[in-house]
Amino acid sequence: MNDIGLFFALSAGVLSFFSPCVFPLLPAYITHLTGGKIEDAKLHVDRTKLYMRSIGFIFGFSAIFIALGASASFIGSWLMNYRIALMQVAGVLIVIFGLQMAGLLKLKFLMKEKKFQSVHESKNIAGSVLLGMAFASGWSPCVGLALSSILLLASSSETLMEGIFLLSAYSLGMAVPFFIISILISQSLKTMRKINKYLSKLAFINGMVMILLGFLVLTGQMQKISAWLSFYSLFSL
Repeated sequence: MNDIGLFFALSAGVLSFFSPCVFPLLPAYITHLTGGKIEDAKLHVDRTKLYMRSIGFIFGFSAIFIALGASASFIGSWLMNYRIALMQVAGVLIVIFGLQMAGLLKLKFLMKEKKFQSVHESKNIAGSVLLGMAFASGWSPCVGLALSSILLLASSSETLMEGIFLLSAYSLGMAVPFFIISILISQSLKTMRKINKYLSKLAFINGMVMILLGFLVLTGQMQKISAWLSFYSLFSL
């Protein structure tokens, strides 16, 4: 297992959650999930319902992300004879995605947005799972670029399980802050306002992380660093 790849996938998940495309919509998602309402700068929701439906939502988007990771790895293993070329193409694309996320590149076709519009309120945990799956399927530009970068990394991985682990790490990176911030903003929306000030900086950091990842994949350094870490951990036991 490529520990460096898992680190990048986890980081990409965290930074994707705090992207300008996702984070500001969190109160809307929570009210939709729970049937709560916003009054006096506070999100009024049933706590038990919030916990259960947040878990359902997380399960839904994680299932889609992991399935995409498995598919990307399967395609990558099928093209194993062209793995070096695949890694180079993936590296170049990840760098381009990183430049776009950092705001250093503005390609219009990468800024197109697909949004899921749901008419019905989520009535139970099954509805929350479906909403999470719809969220994962309706990529926004911010999440789409980071997610696509991790999928490209998964496509260049050696095994199917490695791709699944990569997208599991990405999902975990989104899930943990989603659950924590959901609880915090149910107490006060001031948390949202404070974090909103730093979203553009976080988007830039996300871009820089992806650019670094792209260069590591492009130059083949990812495998070298991972091998060195494995060697070091073996002899440090």
